[in-house]
Amino acid sequence: MASDKTMFFDFGKEKPKGVKETLNTVYQALEEKGYNPINQIVGYLLSGDPAYIPRLNNARNLIREHERDEIIEELVRFYLQHNGDAK
Repeated sequence: MASDKTMFFDFGKEKPKGVKETLNTVYQALEEKGYNPINQIVGYLLSGDPAYIPRLNNARNLIREHERDEIIEELVRFYLQHNGDAK
């Protein structure tokens, strides 16, 4: 007997990394390439130009999985939690 239910196929696509994990990967890739990681990440966040991030270790693709405002929000939250009164 045939079923009317839709079947799902999951081919195991990896879930995107979290912002923290992504930034750590990007930072390490930038250091490996000899760039100043802070300057390059800020350049990317301000401009949106992925050319600031190397392809090494898939860093460019990883950072593009997150919206820039999402990354900035995470950075501000982390900073304030560790240096201010935010909870």
